[in-house]
Amino acid sequence: MSMIAMKTETSEVATPPATAAAPVVTMTPKRAPRAETYARLAKETAARVVPPLIVVALLLVVWELICRRAGSSLPPPTKVFKDTKELILDPFFDHGGIDKGLFWHLSASLQRVAYGYSLAAIAGIALGTLVGQSVWAMRGLDPLFQVLRTIPPLAWLPLSLAAFRDGQPSAIFVIFICSVWPMLLNTAFGVVGVRKEWINVARTLEVGTVRRAFTVILPAAAPTILTGMRISIGIAWLVIVAAEMLVGGTGIGYFVWNEWNNLSITNVIIAILLIGLVGMLLDQVLARFTRMVTFPE
Repeated sequence: MSMIAMKTETSEVATPPATAAAPVVTMTPKRAPRAETYARLAKETAARVVPPLIVVALLLVVWELICRRAGSSLPPPTKVFKDTKELILDPFFDHGGIDKGLFWHLSASLQRVAYGYSLAAIAGIALGTLVGQSVWAMRGLDPLFQVLRTIPPLAWLPLSLAAFRDGQPSAIFVIFICSVWPMLLNTAFGVVGVRKEWINVARTLEVGTVRRAFTVILPAAAPTILTGMRISIGIAWLVIVAAEMLVGGTGIGYFVWNEWNNLSITNVIIAILLIGLVGMLLDQVLARFTRMVTFPE
């Protein structure tokens, strides 16, 4: 057999027919039916909402039974709702002066809280970060912080009135001086608790002091800082209600004191319930932020 014939046979055998590529099948995850999703959400919502509603209903029933008797000094819930229906349904009226609806009193109090709390957050987190990075500063200033944070809010009010000679800045100062300590101390302890390995890595990479504080120390201490902020917002809300009772003017604290002087106990009860609801909402907002920045060790 010649060489040409062998090459021809080899070429004929070595070229197999081309095969078509197998189709690629993509597997999409099966979604749960909408009915099951809605049922799950409804079950989770009911598990959170139903128990508090049952407890509130039981408390209202007990309150009604106790205060409905003759000679009771407090009105039952049915009388409270009857007497304050217009106050609840129309919170936006403004007849001039201090004759305003609950919305305007609440907004004035929240505005003062926002000013004082913001100043306390800036000062507390900044000073706490500096103190937490120095062992000597922590040991030297911690006793002073512990003494100042135990002073009652109303004890600061005469001093602030003497210094500012005005009710508005005095109330803001009292909020600041009473709510700054939890944020300051929690920030300092959070900075102390930052892992040394992370700080050493930042120093090895020659990260500057300011950048190291914002990129390593503060993010690591964020859960502790937000816990202090959550404590402080409750203190700030308590303080402004007490301060407004003495300072006067527009505000939910002054509203409570004014209605007490007018012997309107039903309005006082509604204002107290509203104060509690607003305080709970403020606490829940910061609790949500705390859960967002909390990470497992």
